[in-house]
Amino acid sequence: MPRTSRKQSESGIFHVMMRGIDRQVIFHDDEDCEKYLQYLWECQKDAFYTLYAFCLMGNHLHLLIRPQTEPLAAICKRVGVRYVRWYNKKYARTGHLFQDRFKSEPVEDDAYFLSVLRYIYQNPVKAGLCKTPEEYPWSSCCPSCAYCGLVDTERLYELVPQQELSAFLAQDAPCLCIDIDRDGRLSDREAAERICQMCHLAVSTDFRRLDKGMWGGYLHELQQKRCSIRQLARLTGLTKAQIERCLLTR
Repeated sequence: MPRTSRKQSESGIFHVMMRGIDRQVIFHDDEDCEKYLQYLWECQKDAFYTLYAFCLMGNHLHLLIRPQTEPLAAICKRVGVRYVRWYNKKYARTGHLFQDRFKSEPVEDDAYFLSVLRYIYQNPVKAGLCKTPEEYPWSSCCPSCAYCGLVDTERLYELVPQQELSAFLAQDAPCLCIDIDRDGRLSDREAAERICQMCHLAVSTDFRRLDKGMWGGYLHELQQKRCSIRQLARLTGLTKAQIERCLLTR
């Protein structure tokens, strides 16, 4: 079946999502994240694109970007090829790392720009990795991130004053933007929300504080609701072995 054409953006701005092939982790540690952002910075000098936001998660990443001298696909390839070459050498592997075709959607107006930006910055919060967007170290929202200077904040601060940004990002408003997973399984964001709702938790990593006798029942029910074991380990902080043991002995 032929591929459908990508939607073009009259504003020139796109929300881009890239994930690891077969949901493989693409950022194992801080060095991996730093190396990807280094290549993003280097390629920005060559391709002259404007970056409004970025967020690197374990097995995927988000960019809010406006291409200038190169098409979007060329930019993603330029950065991706450099990172994959370095990643494969570090981890002694060969072959593809990213899913063949990245996802993208046009961002045509200010309201949607803000909605997508909040969605991107809330990703690690929804996944239970931090309490606020500013705490996550591999997002341009984090003031201490060495690469937050990659992003152009002028447009953002025209729409939301800097002193009001934290309150804006904390709003639990729905976003209809495309998600990283739409093939039957829950995304990390959806799975984290389900864990918190089912177990009455503030963040998914609080799962470890529950009585251990309750783990098996909850984990079984979450697995029935399309949460994978690896995903549950990622979001709850339990090890894969702990989860498998709970499921076998429940």
